[in-house]
Amino acid sequence: MFSISGKLIVKKDTEQVTDKFRKREFVISDESSQYPQEIVFQLVQDKVDLLDPFNEGEQIKVNFNLRGRRWNNPKTNETKFFNSLDAWRLEREGAQAPTGSDLPPMPTSEPVSMPEDDSDDLPF
Repeated sequence: MFSISGKLIVKKDTEQVTDKFRKREFVISDESSQYPQEIVFQLVQDKVDLLDPFNEGEQIKVNFNLRGRRWNNPKTNETKFFNSLDAWRLEREGAQAPTGSDLPPMPTSEPVSMPEDDSDDLPF
């Protein structure tokens, strides 16, 4: 698992590749180094809707897996290798976990007291 943060600069529509496979690509700009990198990610199957709440220009954090595969060209018998960055979680950059004041109050209950009966039915 990997993660990276950057500005969402391209948000593409969902593609129905086959009857059973759909994907959606997006690009973030990572400006953490001297030379900004524009990185393409993909969301697949049920994850394609994760991008809906985000707008181009927003800072997001992307959690992703690195995938690789081999492809043999049947015409030339040449082997090629491809990589993809499969995103599986998107978060607004700077989004924080709820703090104590953001959490709903915990229900309170009266303490339970046990009867002070020394007899018990245990054989030991």
